[in-house]
Amino acid sequence: MSHRLPTVIALLLAGLWGAGLGYFHLQQQSNSGLIERVEATLVDLRSMIVGIRSPPDIVSIIAIDDRTAAAHGYPLKRETLAQLVTSIGTLKPRALALDILLVDPGTEEGDAALATAIESAPSIIAGAATFPRSLQSVTENAEDPLATVPEAQQLLLPQPRFAEAASLGIVNVATDQSGVPRFIPLFSRAAGRLDAAFPLRAASIALGAEPLIENDGIRLGAHRIPTDTGQRLPLTFYGPAGSISTFSAADALDGKLPADAITGKVVVIGATVTGGGDVFPTPFDPILPGVEVMSTAITHLIAGDGMVRDSRTRQADAGIATALPVVLVALVAWRRSALGFVIICLTVIAWAMLNLAAFANGYWLSAALPIAAALPPAIIFGAAELWRDRRRARHFADQSERLQRIEAPGLGEWLARDPAFLAEPVRQNASVVFIDLSGFTGLSEAVGPAMVREILSGFFELIDEEVRLLGGAITSFMGDGAMILFGLPAPAADDAARAAACAVRLADRTRFFLAGHPELRRRKIGFKLGAHCGPIVASRLGTGDRQQITATGDTVNVAQRLMEVAASRGAELALSASLLDAAGPDAIPLQTGRLAGPFEAKLRGRSAGIAIYTWRGETL
Repeated sequence: MSHRLPTVIALLLAGLWGAGLGYFHLQQQSNSGLIERVEATLVDLRSMIVGIRSPPDIVSIIAIDDRTAAAHGYPLKRETLAQLVTSIGTLKPRALALDILLVDPGTEEGDAALATAIESAPSIIAGAATFPRSLQSVTENAEDPLATVPEAQQLLLPQPRFAEAASLGIVNVATDQSGVPRFIPLFSRAAGRLDAAFPLRAASIALGAEPLIENDGIRLGAHRIPTDTGQRLPLTFYGPAGSISTFSAADALDGKLPADAITGKVVVIGATVTGGGDVFPTPFDPILPGVEVMSTAITHLIAGDGMVRDSRTRQADAGIATALPVVLVALVAWRRSALGFVIICLTVIAWAMLNLAAFANGYWLSAALPIAAALPPAIIFGAAELWRDRRRARHFADQSERLQRIEAPGLGEWLARDPAFLAEPVRQNASVVFIDLSGFTGLSEAVGPAMVREILSGFFELIDEEVRLLGGAITSFMGDGAMILFGLPAPAADDAARAAACAVRLADRTRFFLAGHPELRRRKIGFKLGAHCGPIVASRLGTGDRQQITATGDTVNVAQRLMEVAASRGAELALSASLLDAAGPDAIPLQTGRLAGPFEAKLRGRSAGIAIYTWRGETL
């Protein structure tokens, strides 16, 4: 419980953090927040990954470009603009949109000619809204779909004679902090009036349907276009400047414009002349003309191929922002290993790929919000767990150090009688047994230190009992295992037989011990033994009161490696053929359990093979 409580608290805090960010995301009315700034960068990145798209052949741009300016001056005289509108109108466009502010009067003749030309075609002319500050406060009202539309300070409207001859559309664009157009506000409120956006008015005339306003969208005839908060249309761009079919106004004035560029199309007239000032940076082009921004929005509205970012996608964002940090914290708590980190990385990659796939299919799910929700909890919890792991590791190291101060059982009386016992290394024959628990490291990470101590104490106690019974010596406890010698203080003829008997009895006792402990049984903790005989070098290591008896040599290494052989062959004990031969025909492994062999085995770190037997006791 002491280990699980911090994890439960971390999961709750991670969920609350993500839910809080998700709530503010649902209430957001602007693009000025830090998360939205990061999101803007990630939108550009996803746009670049998805790549350039071919727009539907719906809109044509008639650009007042450098050629037009060189031939006819800039800005165009009203008479020239009237001639341009007339030449286009004769080719029967679906709608003719002038992305030009006609706020100031011109000459009487020019204005009259332009008004007549505009009136002769289904036309839209531009107006603009100005706001007192970059952020506008709005009032939430679930029953009013326009409640979140900010109110403008004033409107810049065309001359009355032009406004009477054509429909009005507001050309405002909502940009992010870097100036990239992200949304088109589809409606503007000011001085008790409501005006449609320039792209919406153009699409409405082209489709022959007045816009019907709904919550989270508008309807144009059979088309329903989802909108973001404040009835804003999300913008995504097809490519760099010129992606939407663009023709020079000079060609239109010279009668060289192909009819199929106009007939049945929405035609947008706007300036692209160098130095005109109406340009925006986009992911594909640092200077996309404003007329192409408007044309992109018109195409989205008619073709329905724009991004979907409405209350439902924002709710999905909030749900992901709540769930992802909980999942990552749970994964960090579950397993802090190479496999665990691989699973965490795969989870993040899977989310990123799904997010990108949704974006490629027209659904704008936030990428910045889940990152902001998941990253801090995962990092903080991971750092806290590493700190706790280090504390536990220090605790286990201290515990192991205390255990290793205990002298090998059975040798205390020799040390008492002969303080110089093994003061100098001694080479002699002995039998060596190793025992080790399998999977105990993972258990140590999952349970508290009190339970680890309880389990190890019980395990070491049964080892001590069996070793003392058969006259062996435990030279060291190593974490969750032990090394046992038969042949100290002096070799005996039955060392191998007693070592074989000890290994079998330890296997039987350990099997029963593991089966009787619920936590060990649930986590399928196992064990393995290795036994070998031959020459060893016994000595005392350390100085002063910090000494211990140990044995080294190839015999010890082989006995330790035989544990790996036992595990790899699904056995409990692997013993060398030489030890079994030395134990004699009455050796315990020959009398009980299931003995298999001999096999020729290759041991890690040893060039020569060795003949071995494997043994497994009867299943409980």
